[in-house]
Amino acid sequence: MPFGLLTEILFCLTSASAFSVKQFMKDGQTQILNEPIPGESPLELCDSLQPQILTLDSLKMDPVPPERGENLTIIASGTLSAPVEEGAYVDVDVDYGLIKLIHATYDLCEELPNVDMKCPIKKGHYELNKKVEIPSQVPPGQYKVVARAYTKDDELITCLTGEVVFPPYGWSMLESLKNSVSLLMY
Repeated sequence: MPFGLLTEILFCLTSASAFSVKQFMKDGQTQILNEPIPGESPLELCDSLQPQILTLDSLKMDPVPPERGENLTIIASGTLSAPVEEGAYVDVDVDYGLIKLIHATYDLCEELPNVDMKCPIKKGHYELNKKVEIPSQVPPGQYKVVARAYTKDDELITCLTGEVVFPPYGWSMLESLKNSVSLLMY
């Protein structure tokens, strides 16, 4: 997935968390499950035991799953309990299958213009509606993203994680053909 698209999607979501914690014990260790975000999205909240200053009320992505060569619409609603100022940053990890594709830190304030925002962001409620184009050249495969956004004072703004699978090229056409043949047979 090209970095420009990835940053647009991530910053759409990190610039707009209190939530329940689900845990279970396994081999004497506490395991933390990712928390779903209300709405329709392949993204989940992570690091749920840590205080987070962004509460996401809802997150909708359309289409789900995202499709290459199509626009992806992201609609998010959330409340920031503290301001975000210059010096805020995002740690991003992107895995492509078993390969670490990206492990980097980015200046959040430099990326916010991609979602029509700028630093400082005052505390309060925010609504976000952003459309991004997914290039048709996105290689097929499974992508896993983990993004942790922090204030300049290293307070966790939010942690988001998700997976998306882009099928092999031509897969959609083959599925459509298969569905059409199935309909004709019945």
